[in-house]
Amino acid sequence: MESKRQQKIARLIQRDLSDILQKMSSSNFGGVLITVSSVSVTPDLGLARVYLSFMLSPKKEEVLESIKAHKSEIRYTLGKRVRNQLRTIPELEFFGDESFDEAARMDQIISGLDIPPAEEDDEEDTEES
Repeated sequence: MESKRQQKIARLIQRDLSDILQKMSSSNFGGVLITVSSVSVTPDLGLARVYLSFMLSPKKEEVLESIKAHKSEIRYTLGKRVRNQLRTIPELEFFGDESFDEAARMDQIISGLDIPPAEEDDEEDTEES
């Protein structure tokens, strides 16, 4: 379980990274809509695991690799934003978040099911009377 300090730093990083990635998206990542799903910070505050989801992109792996390639630039920009709140800027690890894709897949499966309507209980009530 994360401490309150870890949670506070994770929220700060999530908010600022969202803004940074949105601004960098048009020039570096082909205009893909990037959402920072969640951030978790290690207890020593030295590492932040950032989970990203990508909208409107068929090439999610390529975009994730591009973000990883720009990791030092992103960390530098983050450091300039949070320098007054944090002593050291944590290292960043980026991961793809598949929860939205899984939810869409499950929704598609459920909507494709052929479930017959429930039988009415009115027939049983009239027989008992």
